Amino acid sequence: MKVFVTRRIPRPGLDLLKKEYTVEINPHDRVLTKEEIIKGIRGKDGLLCLLTDPIDKEVITAEPKLKMIASYAVGYDNIDVAVATQQGIPVSNTPGVLTETTAELAWALLFSVTRRIVEGDTFTREGKFKGWAPMLMLGQDVTKKTLGIVGTGRIGTAFALKSKGFEMNVLYTDEQRNEQLERELGAKKVPLSTLLKNSDFVSIHVPLTKATHHLIDEKEFHMMKKTAVLINTARGPIINEKALVKALKEQWIFGAGLDVYENEPEIPMELKNLNNVVLQPHIGSATVETRTKMALMAAENMSRGLKGNIPPNCVNKEVFLRKSTT
Repeated sequence: MKVFVTRRIPRPGLDLLKKEYTVEINPHDRVLTKEEIIKGIRGKDGLLCLLTDPIDKEVITAEPKLKMIASYAVGYDNIDVAVATQQGIPVSNTPGVLTETTAELAWALLFSVTRRIVEGDTFTREGKFKGWAPMLMLGQDVTKKTLGIVGTGRIGTAFALKSKGFEMNVLYTDEQRNEQLERELGAKKVPLSTLLKNSDFVSIHVPLTKATHHLIDEKEFHMMKKTAVLINTARGPIINEKALVKALKEQWIFGAGLDVYENEPEIPMELKNLNNVVLQPHIGSATVETRTKMALMAAENMSRGLKGNIPPNCVNKEVFLRKSTT
């Protein structure tokens, strides 16, 4: 069997695939176009793709031999899973493995914005530092402040638990109660409006759905404290970027830390020019350990799926239920 990989991933994952399959890898260090992906999967049994790849109906139905789609990511909103299911093709992702890593980055962003780390670094490198001054680069304290978590799945929960050392008051909003956070942190489940009005720091950890698209818009920014900091390591379109630029420019909030963007990889120049926002290039899972684990997980999912077994992280198991009844 043959597998097409849309971009080079850490070697252990590729080595695992090469033990059993003929593997073709995108030779370019860039995101492929949809047309290039279609060309790449011709004659292939498996597709190992990234979150940046558009895997829609046209791609999924382009190769009749295609038996398995393994995503090298937790999210899979770039894949038309409904079409894959109709075609009898299992789809897998890599959940869990990047939970702590992404939570750590969210904290790095929180501190970077709150203590103006990036701004201070630039200030110092440009030779503007002339010595200690009582009003130089004043930021905000974190300890004993109120932390608001929007979405308490794996990453949101891990992020919240890391606040314990800072003795923070934790508020969260989610469809379900999070008994672990309530038990360990005394966290309180509240409506989004209450969370936004009372939180000093707001961190977003919900998936991108129709319901969460532009969840944070101009109305929500006006609810927030002028001293609030907004962190997003989830998906860019959850925040209305135009409203965010306005909120930062007009100082409705203190600042923001972003790892994701509404029209990624495009970032508005207005956002780039602001010094009260810290921008990162979607590196939530970017550690050697985590990216290697993701590669191995994606490869294992692919191998299991091509052998006709349910991949460990299959997101459309109904494919196998359908096969068992036919």
